[in-house]
Formats: sequence, C-alpha cells, structure tokens
Amino acid sequence: MQPLPLPLRGGSIEALAPFVNLASDNDFVLVVAWLLGALRAGGPYPVLSVAGEQGSAKTVLSKLLRTLIDPSVAPVRALPRDERELFIAASNGHVLAFDNLSGLPPWLSDTLCRLTSGGAFSTRRLFTDQDEILFTAARPVILNGIEDVITCPDLADRAILLMLAPIAERQRRPEHALWRAFELARPHILGALLDAAAHGLQMLPQVRLKRLPRMADFALWAAACESAFRPAGTLEAAYANNRRNAIENIVDADPVAACVREIMADRAQWTGSASDLLQVGTNRSGRPKNPRGLAGRLRREPGVGRMRDRLLLDSGIYRNPFEIFGVDRPGAVGHREALLQQRDDLLLTQPLAPARERRAIKWQLVPEHHLPTEVLEIRVLHPSLA
Repeated sequence: MQPLPLPLRGGSIEALAPFVNLASDNDFVLVVAWLLGALRAGGPYPVLSVAGEQGSAKTVLSKLLRTLIDPSVAPVRALPRDERELFIAASNGHVLAFDNLSGLPPWLSDTLCRLTSGGAFSTRRLFTDQDEILFTAARPVILNGIEDVITCPDLADRAILLMLAPIAERQRRPEHALWRAFELARPHILGALLDAAAHGLQMLPQVRLKRLPRMADFALWAAACESAFRPAGTLEAAYANNRRNAIENIVDADPVAACVREIMADRAQWTGSASDLLQVGTNRSGRPKNPRGLAGRLRREPGVGRMRDRLLLDSGIYRNPFEIFGVDRPGAVGHREALLQQRDDLLLTQPLAPARERRAIKWQLVPEHHLPTEVLEIRVLHPSLA
C-alpha cells in the first residue's frame, strides 16, 4: 500500500472524466458510484467488470481507479491460483484489481460473490495440527479483459459491466503524460469524492428507491451521494439498465436459454418434465446431458424472470407449493398482492404433497407477450393444489 495524497477542497468529480475512456455519461456515473461505494466501510461492493478490444485502455482505467482510493506499487495483478491466495490478497489491500483476464473459473466466481458482501476462509495454521486461521474480508473488485469474463448469473447480478471503445490513434497520448496530469488532478478528485461521501452520510436516512436491487445497500448509498454531482434518480436508472443488460447478455450466450427460446419460437405454451425437455430442441454444445443437470441449470438461470421467453420450472425440491416470478412492469402491484393472498389462502387449507408426488410435477414455458401484468403466473408445485 502507498499513501493517499492530501485531499483538496473545491474540486469536481468531472475532473476525472478526461482520464477515463468511457462510452457514455451513464458509465461515468456508475464508475463514480463504484468509487463512492468503495469508500464505504464493510460493503457490499459491486464487482466492476471492464471489457473492450485491444487498445481501449482497460488496464489504465483499472490502475487509475485503484490509485485514486487504494494506491499500491502493484495496482493490478494476475488471478490467484486458489481461494487461500485470494483471501490473503484481500487481507493486504482494500481494492483487488485483476488484469487481462480470459475467463473466470467457477470457484472464483462463487468466491467473488462472497467477497462482495463479506466472506471468510479458514485453513490450518502452519506448523500446527489443529490450530485454525480465519481470513475474513469484504472488498471492492475490478476485473478487466477483452471479453466479458463474468458468465455466472449470480456474479453478474452483483456487478457493474462496462464496455470500452477502442481509442483512435489520433486521440492517444503517452501514458507518462497521462499519469503526470492525473497526479496533479488526484488531490482535487479525491476531495470531490470525499465531499460527495460526506453529502451521502447526511442524505442517507432520507433516501428511498422505487425498487431495491440485489446490492440494495450499495444502491442506497450511491443514491444518497449522487445529488452532490448529478440530478437525483440518474444513478438508479443507470444501474438498473446496466444490470438488465448484463443479465440479458448472459442469457443470450447460454445454451439452455437458447434451447428454451427455440422451443417457444412457434408455440404459446409447452408443458413437460425435465426429461421431456431434453428430447426437444437442438442438442447444443454446453447443454446438460441429463435431467438433473438441466434442472440445476434452469434454477441458476437469471432469465426466469427476465428473459424474453419466460420459464416457469420446478424440480420437486421446493417445499413452498407456489412460486411467483415477476417482471419489471409498473401498475401491477395490486394484482400481485391479490395473487400472493390467493397463494397464502391455499397454503392454509391444502396439505403438502409427499416428496414422491412433488418430483413428478411438470415444467412450463410461457412467452412474455402472453402475460400482460407484472406477475407471470402462480406455479403449482403438486397436482393436489392445481
């Protein structure tokens, strides 16, 4: 770690804009929100994922953002080899920035999900038989690579994804000149960030959002700070659009989602078991080969409530006989409340079917355009309640 400069008053957040190659003002708002979130103790911290082709200044952006709030002699690094190395790195720095990635192994995606809101790792203490050492951390994380490296739906729902455009040769400038100008501006930018954070502390008790996203505490904190540099509501809209686009990109690239859309292309509804679903559609690369694997992939799909062709599913392991999946549509709150009450009334009057019967329940695919309200449908999980 290295020392931060002495922050100076009177600066502006906009002084950061000339140093970052971002595609839109919404992306700039999200980057500033991520920086403000990183100043908050304890998290949760969304993962900042930066993608773009060669020459789009991905590494420079990662270094600039870390240097601004957590300077280090090694601002970016390669991926750790295992979970232990990741938590050791998190114990020795506030921001973790991983550079030039080609992908994330599944174990790392799962661990980063834990690290965004606080996770722990334990191992045997060296030179002992039974003593344990425990690493705990919640850290802001930056990932960058040419492709979108986040393919896990759970991590994508906790991330801010940025796509950088390549810099034209006429617009390039030497990196040493950029860093010299940045060092002159850094105290003023840091002062502006701290002013926005102080404003956020004052406004936080009064902040209310229309809908709370997955990283609700981050969204509330960033919304409390945003009125110091943008009109209220700017961040909420930008963050919602960014999360929606991230999830849709993952759904588009998923072979199971592609199979579902292929099945629903020429019909209004399909009903069948997981085994039946394996028999229809094109056998794509990456598609599970057995019903159990398919059931697990469908449960992990973020598109259950978001993808264009909606999927209502059951693997027989949920104890709640009903499930409601919603979509982002206004004006349907009353209808949703009525359906929830209907579900609760049935739960009080009907017994739960044995597990053997619940495993036989069918799956149902329903296209979005057939469902005009916020609530897609109540899913009945065993025949006695149908």
